[in-house]
Amino acid sequence: MKPTILTCAVTGTFPTRAHNPALPVTPQEIADSCIGAAKAGAAICHIHVRDPQSGVPSMKLEYYREVMQRIRASGTDLIINLTTGPGGRFIPSDDEPAKAAPGTLLTTPEIRTEHVVELKPEICTLDLNTMWFGGGAVINAPRNLRIMAERMYAAGVKPEIEAFDTGDLVMAQDLIADGTIKLPALFQIVTGVKYGMPSTPETMQLAKSLLPKDCEWAAFGAGRHAFTMLAQAFILGGHCRIGMEDTVHLSRGVPAPSNAALVEKAVTIIENLGGKIATVEEARSILQLKPRKA
Repeated sequence: MKPTILTCAVTGTFPTRAHNPALPVTPQEIADSCIGAAKAGAAICHIHVRDPQSGVPSMKLEYYREVMQRIRASGTDLIINLTTGPGGRFIPSDDEPAKAAPGTLLTTPEIRTEHVVELKPEICTLDLNTMWFGGGAVINAPRNLRIMAERMYAAGVKPEIEAFDTGDLVMAQDLIADGTIKLPALFQIVTGVKYGMPSTPETMQLAKSLLPKDCEWAAFGAGRHAFTMLAQAFILGGHCRIGMEDTVHLSRGVPAPSNAALVEKAVTIIENLGGKIATVEEARSILQLKPRKA
């Protein structure tokens, strides 16, 4: 059995400090949380950024840059995975649905990947979903996905293909066929997001059956089934993810004191099921990532 790669998604976009006061918000807090997660056993950290004052999700390059600089300056060996999800949301106006209402963030594929091209993390996400999501329509048109993927590969960054529904995996097959997605690919199966795939063993098994043969894959469950789906991903032979983006609770009614605590629990679950947690070096080998330059 190969080692299991554990990713920690440290902050996301939807949780707030009203949900859990320990949620990292500032670049320093996000970086420190990534470092703590790495020490607890995570080989990869998936990173969103927020406005340090308001805590509102942000796309500012300067915040991503500060987070990455702080992680690298710490000497912590960690695979960095930056999101490209922000910038896909459209909220229709009530009176004129063709016009954007306040809160719309829909922008160009070039802007959505600006930080990736500039900072060159090892991995970044490529979300395939077009769906109603958190009060707005997330739109990831095939044309835009092709542009984003091309920019990722040109920057030497491996896309992590995020699938929120089975149709996303059907689209992935087309993107593989036309050369947009290169094999071997990396997939993340997302369950538990409302109007996407539910967090059930049957759904995860179905999603796995739709993956290409030449890929590595992971899966997670958003919300109260986060640890259940982590165990299910391991049992089905996938890699795993946990973090405050996915759940702010260590157990029912118990807020997580840190992302590191979530990672420690995930490590215990995987090891108790007979697994071995991948080191950063092992994760790079499994995912065929180039060694990070000093």
